[in-house]
Amino acid sequence: PFIFGTQENWEKKPILIQRQNPDYYKGLFSTAEFDRILRNNDVQYGVNLDVTSYTNGKRETHNPPGRALPYTVWDFYESGCSLRMLNPQAFSSTVWQVLSILQEKFGSMAGANVYLTPARTQGFAPHYDDIEAFILQLEGKKHWRVYNPRSEDEVLPLVSSPNFSQDEIGQPIMDVVLEAGDLLYFPRGFIHQGDCLPDAHSMHITVSSYQRNSWGDLLLKLMPAAPEIAMEEDVEFRKGLPLDYLQFIGVQNSEKEDPRRDRFIAHIEGLLKKLVKYAPVDASVDQKARDFLHDCLPPVLSAEEKASSVYGAPARWGDGEALDVTVQLKGQTQIRLLGAGAARLCGDGDTVSLFYTSENSRVYHKEEPKSIEMKHIDAMEFLIHSYPKFVSVASLPCETMEAKVLHAFGLYLRTLAINDLFKLLLYINVCILW
Repeated sequence: PFIFGTQENWEKKPILIQRQNPDYYKGLFSTAEFDRILRNNDVQYGVNLDVTSYTNGKRETHNPPGRALPYTVWDFYESGCSLRMLNPQAFSSTVWQVLSILQEKFGSMAGANVYLTPARTQGFAPHYDDIEAFILQLEGKKHWRVYNPRSEDEVLPLVSSPNFSQDEIGQPIMDVVLEAGDLLYFPRGFIHQGDCLPDAHSMHITVSSYQRNSWGDLLLKLMPAAPEIAMEEDVEFRKGLPLDYLQFIGVQNSEKEDPRRDRFIAHIEGLLKKLVKYAPVDASVDQKARDFLHDCLPPVLSAEEKASSVYGAPARWGDGEALDVTVQLKGQTQIRLLGAGAARLCGDGDTVSLFYTSENSRVYHKEEPKSIEMKHIDAMEFLIHSYPKFVSVASLPCETMEAKVLHAFGLYLRTLAINDLFKLLLYINVCILW
């Protein structure tokens, strides 16, 4: 939405931005970085890298088992295969930083794939995806064709399509050549294919978001709980079904004309209308939020943020002992959360927990969801709603100064008692303004 201004195009139609500036994305990712990643990291075929081709209408994957070593990868490329790096954010700090910003803007996980395609080749068959796609052309150029969804059923689909043949997709609504610096956006459900021209290779990065982030997905979390609440609070939902309902409802009775059937369906419609007021909207949104925070990349700290967080604490080893381990927080100490999307309070029955992203991995779901049950809920809400302002520890709405300091310190560190010694571990990044 940040590049569209209004909802006129979002989820509705493709957008092409041609900048005539080949250096616009300089520094984001490059073939040189691709090569460095292969040489310096354990890149695995099928996990981090796919080798693909699309020839004579046939799409193939050529992944051997094991590590993707530079020699074999570049040999595949020289043979005309396309290379797809599946999670560049795990290896590239720049891509990680961009996605960590975008995920907060979208309120949905932001992912990326990098595609490197030799001249005169095509790596993938026509298909549509289940994500909003942003094609950022990094190097060379690529010919793209985009097609409307084939039917209403394929508008904003929940899952990606199989590969299509050329005679299944109709005529393109967009036929363009992307050059370095250009951007192409298309919504989920829009069929697309890209091929390289004879005179240049292509490298682009596809940034994706909004996978399973629809109203329907929220309702899937909301509806199971709504009848439970309704049955507890409204006797109409606890009344028994008609004694003879099996005689006029069900597939075997679906073609019958029976007034009892009409009354039965009308009664269900009435209950569904009443059900709305029992829908636990906030709790269901919290479930979505927990899933989102688990999906998120960890935040990228600036040098200033790192210096003022636990990473910048002066604790060190020297002269045969641990030095400067103590961190003092006082009433006048100014604090704030690291970021607006770094943490969220979520209710679960009678408890409220703080879910956070600072200990997430750059590898998708490598870690379990991170949370801690909160005691001082009002103080945590105060910090969340005060962001991005710094507030004093003394201003936290806790009963005593000791509770205020302990709450702030608990956000700065988690302390584990082991053999009467305190091992200091990062809990959630809170910037400290000394």
